[in-house]
Amino acid sequence: MSKKLLVTLAIVTAAALALVGCGGGGGAGAGVAKGDTGPIVDKIIIDIRMDQAIAAKDTIEGKTDLFAYGMDASVFFGLPQADREKLSVYNIPSGSWSYLMNPIPNQAPYVWKTKTGKEYFNPLAIREVRYAINWLIDRKKMVDEILLGGGEPAFTSMTPGQPGTYRYNIIATKLGMTERGDEKRAIAEITAALEAAAKLPENAGKLKKTGQFWTYKGQPIVVKFIIRVDDPQGRLPAGRYVADQLEKAGIKVERLEYDRSKAGRMVYGGDPADYEWTMYTEGWGAGATRRWWDVSISQMYAPYYGYMPGGATEGFWNYKNDEIDRLAQKSYNGWFLTADEYWNDNLKAQELGLTEAVRIWVCSQIDYFIANKERVTNRFVYGLGDGLNGWSFITADVKPNDKGEKILRATQFSAKGGLFMSAWDPVGVDGFSDTYVSMIVDQCTMREYFEAPNTAIDTPYLVQWDLKDVQTNVGPDTTGDGKPEGLIDVPADAVKYDSATKTWVKVGPGVKSYSSAKYTVKDSVWHDGNKIGLADFVYALGFETDWATKDGDADLAYEEAYASQYQPTLETLKGVIFNKDGSFSTYYDFNWPMDKNRVAYGGLLSPKAGNPGRPTMVPWTITEAIALLVTEGAASGTVYAITEDPSMTQIDVASPACVADIKAKLNQMIEKKYVPVYIKDYMKPADAVEAYKKTLAFIEKYGHAYVSNGPFYISKIDSTANYVELSAYRKGYPYKKDYWPKFFALEVTQIDNVNIPANAQRSADAMIDLTVSQFTYPDDRTKPAGNNVKAQVTLISDAGEKAYEAKYLKDGSFQAVIPAADLGKLQPGSYTLVAESKIADEAPSVKSGNLVLF
Repeated sequence: MSKKLLVTLAIVTAAALALVGCGGGGGAGAGVAKGDTGPIVDKIIIDIRMDQAIAAKDTIEGKTDLFAYGMDASVFFGLPQADREKLSVYNIPSGSWSYLMNPIPNQAPYVWKTKTGKEYFNPLAIREVRYAINWLIDRKKMVDEILLGGGEPAFTSMTPGQPGTYRYNIIATKLGMTERGDEKRAIAEITAALEAAAKLPENAGKLKKTGQFWTYKGQPIVVKFIIRVDDPQGRLPAGRYVADQLEKAGIKVERLEYDRSKAGRMVYGGDPADYEWTMYTEGWGAGATRRWWDVSISQMYAPYYGYMPGGATEGFWNYKNDEIDRLAQKSYNGWFLTADEYWNDNLKAQELGLTEAVRIWVCSQIDYFIANKERVTNRFVYGLGDGLNGWSFITADVKPNDKGEKILRATQFSAKGGLFMSAWDPVGVDGFSDTYVSMIVDQCTMREYFEAPNTAIDTPYLVQWDLKDVQTNVGPDTTGDGKPEGLIDVPADAVKYDSATKTWVKVGPGVKSYSSAKYTVKDSVWHDGNKIGLADFVYALGFETDWATKDGDADLAYEEAYASQYQPTLETLKGVIFNKDGSFSTYYDFNWPMDKNRVAYGGLLSPKAGNPGRPTMVPWTITEAIALLVTEGAASGTVYAITEDPSMTQIDVASPACVADIKAKLNQMIEKKYVPVYIKDYMKPADAVEAYKKTLAFIEKYGHAYVSNGPFYISKIDSTANYVELSAYRKGYPYKKDYWPKFFALEVTQIDNVNIPANAQRSADAMIDLTVSQFTYPDDRTKPAGNNVKAQVTLISDAGEKAYEAKYLKDGSFQAVIPAADLGKLQPGSYTLVAESKIADEAPSVKSGNLVLF
């Protein structure tokens, strides 16, 4: 008998490579009639509610179709049972909380003087103090009392239960971290660290314990703690709890209870040197369903990626850690020979991130997304690791209205009533940085590839590849730089862009690469009617190289934060051949022995020329107009930048003033018959003028400059009423309405329970019982898993890992036996067990626990 799946979907399943192989086919070709392509619904109306309970009530009553914000357990289970039965529920472990520290100056004597001359002793500049906070926090208490059990204690950014994450999370266990913490130990270690700092000659007589609190020059040393007030049932009480704990350790806390707009500007947009904050309550969405977690290492711990204090912004004080940067870039860029090397580097970087403790994770959160069961007529696609995303809106179906139109009404939550919190900058690294606007543009963008929401496999989308055209040949390091040696000959006539001479130059003979691949571009059209072609890719690569390379102090076409993210990847590209048939072949240093599709991803080019890591994409006409606004100036006289710089105005393609300047710049480009230098050999002046005119026509019609290429386009932005209207794009989007629901349907497993004996003896066999179900994603009706399911349990000890088959007993029940002969070799203590189940070659469902041996 089937049952509703109301347990945490903490799995990532992966389809066989054959599934990806069919990803490029089945889309609409030139002969597909208008109306057959694009999403299922015709329009989406996205609005906001300032109260989660009201948003949930409106969803229940059918005033909105779905609440696209992940509620926590306290809100969801606060709804009456009768109301919950009217909902289709997607409960996903997609949220997490962390605490970010401003460690300035991050060296002894830990004193910082601001530009105004004010001097501060920063206790969080002491690594030992930051590290001890891991024991000061009772993570289990936070989950039980604040999240009401709707989450798990966490020590890393790696979502519990997803494949491979236990390797990262076990490091915290090896370091002695526990979900309950150890308040006495933490206070003792913080005290010892401050006493050591007080003995430094520079602090002698200045830093001392006076009563309850430590003081510097007679004034309490203070943690300036920004706590998110607009998360009243989550991060607000969590922040207050941590503030109380810090004061127990003798450190005074200034509680700065701000909303996300003010907090974001200060923490992510401000210079840490201004000393406006030293600690912040962060909240994260998973962002994607993942198979590989190197990107999380880069994002959450490596300064080069731009998410650590200072944001890699030129002129700001920036946290630095060269070793984490080295390890993170090595894995992220595929600079390794074997899977073992990949894991060793990532786990070492994770340990450094934990011990540096600039960002401390405290819990993962189960997010509850809901849809009105009567109005939304299907189970739409969602991310098994991140919940509702662009695919949810593309595959959702609703009842038509009296006119036969299918209009999906979606609601977001904003405590302050604002739908947009970050600038709509499609070039700079800071643009589209909040989850609200990301949700909007995600469904409007057809990226070059995607990580599948149900499998996390790198899947062709705008750009297609055939694995037969993907080659890799690498050898061991021979130069001493720690990187493998590429053994593939790069054709001498392959090209790279030279920013100094503003030309495409041949790489010449003797150049080698790790890998090579050939790519084709899906027949498709930008929202403004311009066809997507090779020139879009040529332009983007030239632009990225130009703006990531500083050619002298007077180079206006350079931005440090942009360069920080693009330069490492650009260095992996050894050469490109732009083929006459519109395809392109790349030669690049990227190795991924674990997955050939990942190798293909590593050599992709994209028409996206900026805003890395965001689900955005605009054509070269928009990017070039923005670039000229920055380098030449605007008709209005406004000084624009592609970064959050208080002295300038950040580009915003939804701001009427900025849009007016973009239009004026496009008109200038038309008058000059201007062709960007990157594509002067690929674009005639007359064709460029025609492209500008189409882009201008789109802007005139819709009032904004977010031109993209996905299954929806933004047809209306009403900042007064706080809603956005999206309309189906059926003329130039190449996939049929029913393609993606069929593509993503997949039979997967779910481990519901792992029963571990409470008093296991080393002298006897240990029986580990698994309860496993299976279902067809994205449906939520499960059945007990049959004998076609494979399951195993892995025991992890200091001696390594050993797997034991879990044998099928009956539908839904499996049992693994760990023999006494193996247990007898271990010392008494607690050991991690990882249970896994799968049907075929997909990545398994994963659940972990602890085996305590006596």
